[in-house]
Amino acid sequence: MTDTPEPQAEVPAPRPFLSGLSTGKAALAVSVVALALAAFPYFGGGTSDARIRAYLLNNPEVMQEMSTALQIKSDSQLADSITRRAAASPSLLTVDARDPAFGPVDAKVTVIEFFDFRCPGCKQTAPEVLRMMQAHPDVRFVFKDWPILDRGDPAGPSHYAARAAQAAHDQGKYLPVFRALMSEGDLTPESVDAIMVANGVTLEAAHAAIGSPEMTRHLTDTHTAASALGLQGTPTFIINGRAVASIQPAALEAAIREAKSR
Repeated sequence: MTDTPEPQAEVPAPRPFLSGLSTGKAALAVSVVALALAAFPYFGGGTSDARIRAYLLNNPEVMQEMSTALQIKSDSQLADSITRRAAASPSLLTVDARDPAFGPVDAKVTVIEFFDFRCPGCKQTAPEVLRMMQAHPDVRFVFKDWPILDRGDPAGPSHYAARAAQAAHDQGKYLPVFRALMSEGDLTPESVDAIMVANGVTLEAAHAAIGSPEMTRHLTDTHTAASALGLQGTPTFIINGRAVASIQPAALEAAIREAKSR
């Protein structure tokens, strides 16, 4: 693919937001150890390194429990921060006419997902998102492709998949292409083109759209909004302006039902 590079800053190595697949586990482990050292006196006994080491070796589940608790707290704080930014700047979540969106325009509940087609957490949740669309026809689902795994490289595979999906949307083929791209483990221009052809997309028109300046502007605008919201990775789900502190299907389902009840 050849096109004009997006005028965007280098994106930091992404953490799969709220997915339990954090690339910051090393830092989290250090925090857990520090917390364990600080808390050890409350378990009884002195604070000698030998006693602390022996306790943690004999009770490794404590480290896991502390790590899980810290991750949940971190995810919750991040979700709250995103929600505050969204409330302060509602326009950041205005549904862009260029975004693939499904469900009633006047729906009481709107689910927005920022995602990357190569993100493991996004691939994991995709079948559940499609299932929830079927289970909640009164809810509007909006897809914002944020190809951060390319680290700002406009010629990377995440960008090509994002552009291809948008081109498929222009031809009314978004959902089948979305499903197939999420199922494909090796996204290359060749495999993406094959997916488009297999799902009835006219390749010549798609290639013209993929390389267009308008497509570049769309992805740039999504990146700008994601950065302003303080998103740290994909997938990120925002329901009626509130970021969800988990990507687990039960949590998403509960958040949708809670939004409906308000």
